[in-house]
Amino acid sequence: MNSARLSAPTRLAMLGAVGLLVAGCSSSGDTDSEASSGEVSPAASVEEVSAAQPRVVLTYDGGVLVLDADTLEVVGDHEKGGFLRVNAAGDGRHALLTTDEGFQVVDAGVWTDGGTSYAGESELTDDVFAADTAGHVVVHGDRTVLFADGTGDITSFETAALRSSEGLPETEEWTSEAAHHGVAIELEDGRMLSTLGNEDGRSGVRVLDPAGEETARNEECPGVHGEGTVAGEVAVFGCDDGVLVFDGEFTKLPAPDEYGRTGNIFTTESSPVALGDYKSDPDLEGYLLSDIALVDTAAGTLTIVPLPEGVQCTFRDLARGPRDEAVVLGSDGGLHLFDEESGELLESFPVIDAWEGPAEWQDPHPALKVVDGIAYVTEPAANAVHAVDLATGEVLATGELDVTPNEIAVVTG
Repeated sequence: MNSARLSAPTRLAMLGAVGLLVAGCSSSGDTDSEASSGEVSPAASVEEVSAAQPRVVLTYDGGVLVLDADTLEVVGDHEKGGFLRVNAAGDGRHALLTTDEGFQVVDAGVWTDGGTSYAGESELTDDVFAADTAGHVVVHGDRTVLFADGTGDITSFETAALRSSEGLPETEEWTSEAAHHGVAIELEDGRMLSTLGNEDGRSGVRVLDPAGEETARNEECPGVHGEGTVAGEVAVFGCDDGVLVFDGEFTKLPAPDEYGRTGNIFTTESSPVALGDYKSDPDLEGYLLSDIALVDTAAGTLTIVPLPEGVQCTFRDLARGPRDEAVVLGSDGGLHLFDEESGELLESFPVIDAWEGPAEWQDPHPALKVVDGIAYVTEPAANAVHAVDLATGEVLATGELDVTPNEIAVVTG
């Protein structure tokens, strides 16, 4: 196992050595107040641990699982009906479950406060950011932004306040011109970038100042979908014919094809390059794609990189590695690492069996998240999830599940 990660016996031995019980039972639905006194809730037996303990949050048909990220053993199973999506909330402790009511808070039971890390039981709390047709969750800087597709309403809150508040934190509210499937990013100076659209389609992005007044817009991004922020706080949005970049002003980078859709963006704060999926055939059936897009915001270029022959992916199968490389989970079951600047294939590691694309995008199919150099790969056909060291390709752990995993998020602890 990677030397940076503790084996289960080692971690348990350290927990036993620390042996600090810092909290008792509390009522369901309470989140914790992380004061310097160390008083926390709601976990039944919270322990101080030697280092942050990441956990994996998985949705399935009927609920949400919480797994220890080292061993991939299930530490929590919480029932919830309906189609569920999940995103890390950005505070190292919580995930946000997209439900019929809005964005429901999952307490993964791990967090770090004042340099001290804690681990306890997970909980599906009663706390919900109400939203009509909850959609995108975007974490940037010290803010988390939620978008309600049914109204176009935007809710923003201080990310760390979710970890330290009892119940939901204070929020700021923004409005769109019309309801649409949209997304928004709050910049560090308080400006809000939000998509433009209505029930008939989406067209671009506008800029709102902290008071909510529009200061700029660009409507040259048909089908706008997907977002990310690269080094220098440069924002990138996907379009049906390229990408739209905002670095204080808007720049359109056209696709090399008449129809060249990028619908999902993956970025890091240390690189000016954004990774996107890419679709050049508007009539293509299914959800498998054969190319990726590399957007160099410093050079102002959009480069299309084909995947290895016979390899395809979906929007769930892209991520960024510890060296800012592009990581793709291919339909051949392998992890493929590409240089972010040249597009050169660096490494390929076999992980799971070859798989076929889903009939509907909501259907369970392999998904990928990368945190601290570890790739977490779901394998729905085997009811399994795997942790892979991206430096070596070694499978560090495999979790065998009693349910079929669908979406995945990782809480860093």
